[in-house]
Amino acid sequence: MKVTDEGIKYRKLQKASDEVFEDYRQIISAEQKRYVGVYASSRMTENNIINTDLSTERLLERILDRNNLNNAFKKVKANKGAGGVDGMGVDELLQYLKDNKGSLIQSIRDGKYRPNPVRRVEIPKEEKGKVRKLGIPTVVDRVIQQAITQVLTPIFEKQFSDNSYGFRPNRSAHDAMDKCLENADGGYKYVVDMDLEKYFDTVNQSKLIEVLSRTIKDGRVIALIHKFLRAGAVERHTFKETGVGVPQGGPLSPLLSNIMLNELDKELEKTRP
Repeated sequence: MKVTDEGIKYRKLQKASDEVFEDYRQIISAEQKRYVGVYASSRMTENNIINTDLSTERLLERILDRNNLNNAFKKVKANKGAGGVDGMGVDELLQYLKDNKGSLIQSIRDGKYRPNPVRRVEIPKEEKGKVRKLGIPTVVDRVIQQAITQVLTPIFEKQFSDNSYGFRPNRSAHDAMDKCLENADGGYKYVVDMDLEKYFDTVNQSKLIEVLSRTIKDGRVIALIHKFLRAGAVERHTFKETGVGVPQGGPLSPLLSNIMLNELDKELEKTRP
């Protein structure tokens, strides 16, 4: 990994519970400029149909639209949640954005924005002795992720399987159960319950970027998402690189997980008699 001088900083961390972290060395991966502009032109999709939809070529402007950012802030504010590595809570977010909105937006436009590492915590799973690792972004990073999610969701919703229900708008586990009952009434006898072990922790980032790039033709957005994936994590006072996986805990992660699994959904549908 290539580390710039600006990429190494010392910062003091705080938990929302007032537990004070020790000073730590923050390492930020060098910007992956190779993604910018690489996918600006149309490319051949897997089924050999050329994607000529140009609506995704200037996505960054839609993400940074004032109304979209305001809606993203309201969503993050309503969801509350603990603070990230900088200790800033949602109650401090509005004033911060008022004071820094211009420079924040400009840094994203210029490709200079650097997301903070997530604060990694462990929460117990239903299975005794097992835990789920969550990566909690800073509240500012959550606003940006939410703004990205709001623009990308309607684009990718058109591609998703009608039999997919997890992490999707206006769909729930109850809807999935209703679908199972509908299939049972149609003559099907079995329901298969599968779990991809440690899925979020093991996502191949290069493959995810390649899948995203089939639809997203704005290389600046690809580069921004890549920065969030590679921002790293702080766990037990120690910075860890995140070259693999999607941090579970941010607004963008559920959408990325569905995008990555969409091809699996389509393959499973092919096996349905």
